[in-house]
Amino acid sequence: MKNRIHMHHVKCIVGAIATTLMLHPVPLIAQETPAQTKAVEEWTYSLALQAATWGAPLVTMYALRYNDAVGPNAKARPNTIWCMENISTPELSKEAGYVTPNVNVIYGFGFMDLRTEPIILEVPDSMGRYYMIEIVDMWTNAFSYIGGKATGYRGGKFALVGPGWKGEIPPSIQRIDCPTSWVLIQPRVHIYAKGVLDLLGAKKILNAIKPTGLASFTGKPPPISPHYNYLAPEPIHADLPVSVLKYKDPNQFWDLLMSAMNENPPPEDQINALLPMFKPLGLELYKTWDRSKLTPQVLEVMSRAAGTIGTLLDRLPLETMYQGAFIPPPTIGDFGTDYKTRAIVGRVGLTANTPEESVYWMYSLDTQGNVLTGENRYTMLFKQEIPFYTPGFWSITMYDAENNYTVPNPIHRYMLGSDSSGVKKNPDGSFTLYMQRQNPGKEMESNWLPAPSGRFHLILRAYPPKPEIIRLLTDATSWPIPVVEKLKGEYFD
Repeated sequence: MKNRIHMHHVKCIVGAIATTLMLHPVPLIAQETPAQTKAVEEWTYSLALQAATWGAPLVTMYALRYNDAVGPNAKARPNTIWCMENISTPELSKEAGYVTPNVNVIYGFGFMDLRTEPIILEVPDSMGRYYMIEIVDMWTNAFSYIGGKATGYRGGKFALVGPGWKGEIPPSIQRIDCPTSWVLIQPRVHIYAKGVLDLLGAKKILNAIKPTGLASFTGKPPPISPHYNYLAPEPIHADLPVSVLKYKDPNQFWDLLMSAMNENPPPEDQINALLPMFKPLGLELYKTWDRSKLTPQVLEVMSRAAGTIGTLLDRLPLETMYQGAFIPPPTIGDFGTDYKTRAIVGRVGLTANTPEESVYWMYSLDTQGNVLTGENRYTMLFKQEIPFYTPGFWSITMYDAENNYTVPNPIHRYMLGSDSSGVKKNPDGSFTLYMQRQNPGKEMESNWLPAPSGRFHLILRAYPPKPEIIRLLTDATSWPIPVVEKLKGEYFD
């Protein structure tokens, strides 16, 4: 009897201890050593930096959508198109928050909400003028095109269909299945026709690109419009492009990432392969990012990673540097698992096209490896024009490195190229362009591309490119690209 009573008391004591341990667990290590603390910080920062690299394009698209479509100062509400009235001057670029614009075209921007029904896109016949409509998912992949090399210039009707939609599309309409619930459609219409500037004609084509919900298009009552109560991004400065990714609270980056991701999940392979790795950061699909479940140490490290990712992406080089030119890899535009290139392009060239539709490369250094700046004068010798298919074009455009907008200048010239009829050429077809702050004089003004006082970079484009230009993305030596040469001597204003 005594033994039974004794065992009963032992069980009660053991049970009480077990309950106490569950309520107040004793850590295996009472206190981290300094070396362990440093290791945790370094590992967490590395993980957060990779998560930020992966998610930065999605956060940028979230902020662009808020700026242009769902915020209080929206340019075009969801399922409509904002048609720009002119080329992307510095003022219009700033208004749109859109970096490194192409100034041979006028743009349209329209975020399409495909969650309730498909959107029917009616596109006009351009009568041979170059245009194309890039269709971009929320992860910045240009997964489909209308116009350009993809479908030509005769127009038609196309249905943008969101993930998981069940229904029938009228047989006369070409179906385009979209990988995310929101997509950005971005028309570009060439402002020149047969070598003549015709802005009004370009605007007429742009304004005729018309999105309509499937129900309204087929004469049925439209679904109830959703409310767009999205968290407002709070950048440190309202005038900065959305791709800068600097917020008053750096950790807002993670709030925006999870909000956008839950609405526009990544592909299944990334869900399975990457998201489990990011779980220690509190990043879990279909859950909000809950700061209260993370330690102050982890939150501080995540804040540091989010606060620096925009600057890092701005400074990281693209795939190949050849004689001062940064040439992107062939994955540009539709990136797959090339997350680094996707993040860099989202920072410095948001909504870049795929090589079949356009090839770009950038110059931010001269042939000596020094940063391009308006404190110096530079030349570029073109042995020949950039090969492209008509009715397209090629151009080289100047951008201010501080904001990636075009550069204000007294002659309102932002690019030179095949649309610049006044460029002076040598008898063999070669020509030299001048990049500097001050006008180089009457004899050379036609070949002058005005620079800002500070750092700048140049982007060379071909729309649509011929094969020899596409080959540059895999072999930079396959075609004689021009280089930026610094002129000798001091520069006096």
